[in-house]
Amino acid sequence: MKYIIKVFPEIIIKSQSVRKRMIKVLDSNIRNVLRRENITVKIRNEWDKLIVRVDEASSQGDVSNENVSALLTRIPGIQTVLAVSPFAFSSLDDIYQKTAEVWGSQLKGKTFCVRVKRRGTHDFTSIDVERYVGGMLNDNFENGGVDLKSPDVKVEIEIDNNDIYLVTGHYKGLGGYPLSTQDDVLSLISGGFDSGVSSYLFIKRGSRVHYLFFNMGGDLHETGVKAESYYLWNRYGSSHRVRFIAVPFAGVVGEILTKTDHSVRGVILKRMMMRAGEMIAAKYGISALVTGESVGQVSSQTLANLSVIDQSVKMLILRPLIVSDKQDIIDKCREIGTVHFAESMPEYCGVISDRPTIHADIRMVEEEESKIASGVLEQAVSDAVVMDIKDIPEEKASEGTVQETPVTGPNDVILDVRAPDEARDDPLKASVPVVEMPFYKVSEGFAALDQSKTYLLYCKNGVMSKTQAAHLVEQGFKNVKVLVLSGGMCALPM
Repeated sequence: MKYIIKVFPEIIIKSQSVRKRMIKVLDSNIRNVLRRENITVKIRNEWDKLIVRVDEASSQGDVSNENVSALLTRIPGIQTVLAVSPFAFSSLDDIYQKTAEVWGSQLKGKTFCVRVKRRGTHDFTSIDVERYVGGMLNDNFENGGVDLKSPDVKVEIEIDNNDIYLVTGHYKGLGGYPLSTQDDVLSLISGGFDSGVSSYLFIKRGSRVHYLFFNMGGDLHETGVKAESYYLWNRYGSSHRVRFIAVPFAGVVGEILTKTDHSVRGVILKRMMMRAGEMIAAKYGISALVTGESVGQVSSQTLANLSVIDQSVKMLILRPLIVSDKQDIIDKCREIGTVHFAESMPEYCGVISDRPTIHADIRMVEEEESKIASGVLEQAVSDAVVMDIKDIPEEKASEGTVQETPVTGPNDVILDVRAPDEARDDPLKASVPVVEMPFYKVSEGFAALDQSKTYLLYCKNGVMSKTQAAHLVEQGFKNVKVLVLSGGMCALPM
């Protein structure tokens, strides 16, 4: 099987040196992606295209056209993939005979046209071939007639010197620039609709995208974000190795929730994330941060608040979705295949301000930030876990299961893991003891509780309680459950 790879048009209009470099990188990327699938190929590099031949004898992977064409169309830098049957020829009649073998029987009852692209020196033109082959097919095979504007079948022929390539499959590629022809970026990924799409757009534009996750909700959230990050890399960027970096951010969140004014907590949280991102990006020589923020989508994303957030770092912050509508983002999310991750990703209660400002004052924000304990951000960055993203599937899944219960027993204690403000403003009334322990303190504080009791973790939406309970079960604690209030108020689907 052979394929003609048409490169992204913007590559062709680059200077000769840039074009050659980009096509050479694309050649290497194709080899890397197919090698991961145990498919061996030989590639011939031409001025505006690549000729890829699958070596079926030495390949151990799936060399079906369905599989190979799907892999090729997801490689950045490729505009079109043509599956072709190659033949040698010596005359116009040779071209017709070869075309008839492939296409003749497929024209019954269908309108058709012939389109030819030619490269090399010949005693005929492309139009000559179209007229001759089209006329012979029309005369010798039953068909619905010739239609040059909107045919049912387009017979495509590529002539390259003394070879002809009959196109048997035409597939739309990803477009964009070959991966690694642009500088690396660090994507702040949360697992929602926006950050996955923004990451994809930078992969498509030719940047190696490394993934930065701020863990505020426990292992279940991190597992979900890892799965989405791996999916994006494996599907669109697997020609290059990238990092997945998880920063334990519960301590930072705890400082923000207990020490800063409620109106600017969301802005401060984002500023802290940008500072951490800048530290990590600088460590690995990464050029910019990428976020999925869009103007006006939430309170922290007004232009005024984004300006305050940007002032927290010197590094370039890129926002490819900045003027995108939410529905357009969701549609793109569905198109690239990440929608099921986003739909099942938890939204955490108690992390963002309940009465946020949409026009933060930088002086007030800096004053509130000064209340946060010195070194807490640096410690979180120091504790970050860095892994090669290709190793994510090899991680062992937690064997712990979390029980849910709508009732309390005589030996039970409700562990209220909501943020302090939320617990104070809406105190929980129950027939059993209630212990308040904000979610960001559970990991360190749970072991000090009376372990003869069974603890029913509670939060408003049931997400934080479930993630913290799952983390405790994974750590070996057997005396934890999730409290589900009547009507399922506390248990959202994960």
